[in-house]
Amino acid sequence: MKNTLCTFCKIVAEEEPAIYIHKENDFIVFENNLYWFPTQLLLVPTTHMTQKELWNNKNLIAKISQYANKTGEKKCPGGYRILSNFGYDGMQTQPHAHVHLIGGVSLGLYMNGSPPKKQQPYNNSIL
Repeated sequence: MKNTLCTFCKIVAEEEPAIYIHKENDFIVFENNLYWFPTQLLLVPTTHMTQKELWNNKNLIAKISQYANKTGEKKCPGGYRILSNFGYDGMQTQPHAHVHLIGGVSLGLYMNGSPPKKQQPYNNSIL
C-alpha cells in the first residue's frame, strides 16, 4: 500500500530522489539527507506501515535488523547504533516505519554526546 502524501512512499516508488544503498522486495536502504553522522542510513519497508506495525512484524524487523547489523559492521568498524523513534516525544518525524543506522564517529553516551540535563519539575504555584 502506498500513501500518496508520504515522503518515504515516494522514495520507495522512486518519485523522490534518494541515494539508494540497497533494494529488496520488502525494504529499501538509502542515505538520510540530514548528514548528522558520517554514516546515516534509513532502512524503510516498501509497504507503508507504522513503527508499531514494523516492530510487530517479526520476519520483516529481523530481516531489516540483520541487514543493518551487517552493514554497520562493514561501514562502522568502531561502532554504530541501530534505532527507531516512536511518536512525538520520541522525535519520530516520518509516519512511515523506518530504522536508523548511524555511526562512523564516536556517538557519545547519548544522542547529543552528553546526558540530558535534569529538568526541574513544573511549579504551578507561581501562576
